[in-house]
Amino acid sequence: MNWGKYIFAFIVCSFFGLNIFAQYLNVRVDGPLSYSPNEVSISINPVDLNYLAAGANIDYYYSSSDGGFTWSELSMSSSLGVWGDPCLLYDSLGYVYFGHLSYGSSPSGWWIDRIVVQRSTNHGQTWNDGAGIGFGTYPQAQDKEWLAVDHTQSQYKGNLYVTWTEFDDYGSSNPSDSSRIRFSKSTDAGISWTTAKTISDVSGDCIDSDNTDEGAVPAVGPNGEIYVSWAGPLGLMFDKSTDAGQTWGDDIFVSNIPGGWDFNVSGISRCNGLPITMCDISNSPFRGNVYVGWSDQRNGTNNTDVFFVKSTDGGNTWSSPLKVNDDQTSRHQFFTWMTVDPTTGHIWAVFYDRRNTTGDATDVFVAKSTDGGDTFENFKVSQSSFTPSSFVFFGDYTNITAWNGKIYPIWMRADNQTMSVWVAHVIDSTTVPVELSAFSVQQNNDKVILNWETATETNNYGFEIQRSNKNSEFITIGFVAGYGTTTEKHQYSYSDELISDDNYRYRLKQVDYDGSFSYSDEKEINFVLLNDFALYQNYPNPFNPVTTISYKLPEPGYITLKVYDILGNEVSIIDNGFKQAGVHDVEFDGSNLGSGIYFYVLQKDDAMLNNKMIILK
Repeated sequence: MNWGKYIFAFIVCSFFGLNIFAQYLNVRVDGPLSYSPNEVSISINPVDLNYLAAGANIDYYYSSSDGGFTWSELSMSSSLGVWGDPCLLYDSLGYVYFGHLSYGSSPSGWWIDRIVVQRSTNHGQTWNDGAGIGFGTYPQAQDKEWLAVDHTQSQYKGNLYVTWTEFDDYGSSNPSDSSRIRFSKSTDAGISWTTAKTISDVSGDCIDSDNTDEGAVPAVGPNGEIYVSWAGPLGLMFDKSTDAGQTWGDDIFVSNIPGGWDFNVSGISRCNGLPITMCDISNSPFRGNVYVGWSDQRNGTNNTDVFFVKSTDGGNTWSSPLKVNDDQTSRHQFFTWMTVDPTTGHIWAVFYDRRNTTGDATDVFVAKSTDGGDTFENFKVSQSSFTPSSFVFFGDYTNITAWNGKIYPIWMRADNQTMSVWVAHVIDSTTVPVELSAFSVQQNNDKVILNWETATETNNYGFEIQRSNKNSEFITIGFVAGYGTTTEKHQYSYSDELISDDNYRYRLKQVDYDGSFSYSDEKEINFVLLNDFALYQNYPNPFNPVTTISYKLPEPGYITLKVYDILGNEVSIIDNGFKQAGVHDVEFDGSNLGSGIYFYVLQKDDAMLNNKMIILK
């Protein structure tokens, strides 16, 4: 698959006339393998926020391991065929999934005859062949799939869900042919999937337009509920399951869609306003709220707008539509996607916007809500406008991902007939610290620990940790994103086989919103290998349900040993109190926890060590 063959540095100037002093860093994602990429998708790895996965039509996979500054690409392959509608998703184990349509390459297959989900356990370096879902009888077609995973602590934690549209005969105008919303799930990390079931009560037609059932995007609630909405002949509809998809209720009407979900926007070959379903699983005051966003032309065929509704009772009742774009113009806002940061509960939406342009020139905006969708703040994230051509297929959607204050909107831009894929780096302004104010380095056993603080004075994005020894050049050994409140303490621990008895120099490279950077003062440490305060890898690992954690103290003292889940919630105190010097073994029972990655943290005085462990049930 030629992984790593092409690495693309982020571009902040001298390309399409971009301005280096723009507020938000724009990074080009696609490279030379990609031909006219569109219909983009992106996901952030909750285990390591430096890893991002993205995709585009027809078969392109993009990966970043440095927080979206550089990207590599490859073309996906499967014996079941790869034919567009990419959906990228990271789960709580750090596995990444690529959902897509098939191309009927199997002996009995035909065009888009099933949904295919492929899995990678190493950030996309290698992939399995994938599992086919929803294979039916000719000429049925399976289209527009989307994936969700249960990141909660519910009994269904780790379950994967997929919803999509099934056509009896794609494009048929025969009244006897219909479309419906289908559902399947996986309880073994994407290896196998249940037999598809229909969840929509009222079918649509097969024309792939306003009266077709389409736009099913699943979302998971804080107790493992599954929520999904879609557009169809009755308007915007909603259904839910509280038993991991075994049973579903009656369809609930959410809102009308004046003008339908299939409409025209000048310069775009095809445009739609299909809905996106979201749910707040954070510990915010809005935990459990269900949200739906879409766009329509209720305000005129030359004035597409983005709309939003919410439910505070699990989808039983819904608010009146709220306009998300806050302009007062009669210009288009279209192709929206929305998400909820599962750590803050803040709602984020990306969409194309022509409020500040003339003709078909187009910008990209992001809207943010911190009050559960009562109000939205709009801001531009693209560094320059582009003018698309209706002669080039533009795709059907944009995308956005958010976790712990890091937000990445992704979109296509079309400069005349040249398509490209871009992301913006957005840091939640309510949670980001900014200026470096202190930096120190210390040795702890066979590790170097770097500590620093930040304060709110400038717009800082994050920090590269750089190291050098003797007369060698500085190299980057790690990256820490910058987010917190007014001030924040950061720590980075580093240890590998390169460390020996030697003098090392360390510094921080502070990277700002606009792509500029500055360096901290250099700190030198005379590294001497020691054998004292240590936290060892638990064994066995992975485990179910009991494992042993060992730690070593060079001298007597008070300690605490705690376990945290992937969202940073404390789930257990394993050991605490005064301990004698030496090695201590502690047994941990995870019977009451679901499968996933957890972190155990040992603290003694001002020193802190951590490791991760995996529960597999």
